[in-house]
Amino acid sequence: MDSTHDLVITRDIKASRQSLYRCWTEPELMKQWFAPKPWSTSHAEVDLRVGGTCLVVMRGPDGQEFPNPGVYLDVLPNERIVTTDAYTSAWEPAEKPFMTLVLTFEDLGGGSTRYTARARHWTMADREAHEKMGFHEGWGRCTDQLAELAATL
Repeated sequence: MDSTHDLVITRDIKASRQSLYRCWTEPELMKQWFAPKPWSTSHAEVDLRVGGTCLVVMRGPDGQEFPNPGVYLDVLPNERIVTTDAYTSAWEPAEKPFMTLVLTFEDLGGGSTRYTARARHWTMADREAHEKMGFHEGWGRCTDQLAELAATL
């Protein structure tokens, strides 16, 4: 299902669904790839269950930190993760929801996975702002980093 509010990265990656899933769900692995270099991920927390919270803090090259809190809406191990910033914790509404992230991991056989990251925005203005922030370049670089790490697991 395509939406005009979506920005999507799809890539066939030479790594198992399990490895990619681990990279998205284990904080120590997340810190290795989540932010596009020269940015870094200074902190990651995962409570991997429907209603569980997640927090990823990205650090810019100047040292400024950007926390990204969210709540898991759906978790299907090695197949799908859905999270949103519409809630911060314990189903408390966020001040300004921006997007829902739908991740899918499709087994292609031969040790490869079709990885899709779909950022579904609340408004067209949010989608356009995210695109102007460098969604395709930044998320593309992160996906390269993710693929490189997942291939080693």
